[in-house]
Amino acid sequence: MQTEIVIQVAFLLLTLGIFLSIYNLPKKALTKLRSSNHRAAAQSNRHFLRGAQLLSRARSTRNRPASLSLANDALAEADKALALQPRDPAAHILRGLAQDLLGHKSSALRSLDAALSPPSVKLLSVGEKSDALVKRAEIQMAVNRRRRIDSAVSDLVEAVALTRDNVKAFCLLGQCYEQKRMWAEAQKAYEEALKIEPECLSAREGLGRARS
Repeated sequence: MQTEIVIQVAFLLLTLGIFLSIYNLPKKALTKLRSSNHRAAAQSNRHFLRGAQLLSRARSTRNRPASLSLANDALAEADKALALQPRDPAAHILRGLAQDLLGHKSSALRSLDAALSPPSVKLLSVGEKSDALVKRAEIQMAVNRRRRIDSAVSDLVEAVALTRDNVKAFCLLGQCYEQKRMWAEAQKAYEEALKIEPECLSAREGLGRARS
């Protein structure tokens, strides 16, 4: 009788041990995954910050070959960041800005498209999304004014709906409306720009054209 009790207790302890092992397994796996994700995010952020610094230097230098070299280095850092965090919209935007500086307009548009598409776009703040929309519109206008003008208008209308203090967005919107010969809309866009920045020369010149 005593032997049977011992066996039952041992069996119960063994069952309990197996249950606890199974119960704790997902938790341990999740903890390990979180730790891995944290390391990847930290490393991705380091590449992004270095890329942003390189891009800033590329924009500020007057030496064209040096600027292109720095832009290429910034692009490489953006690619490293995206290899670790493929959905990071900031890295996609950095990549697009570097490509734009290098003159790769179509590639820059694809990078900005990636940043502004789900699920990446959900990680952008309102201001960041507005700025990315404005940049995409600017490149669309540079690539092919006629074919992409409607897409640029759509981006700019959304951008100014998100933030009403973006002078560049209103000026670009005015230029788009001028291309479409929508003079009343162009005039309104330039007037909005001047409300924000009364001394904005491009808005003043655009308003003059729209009124004439």
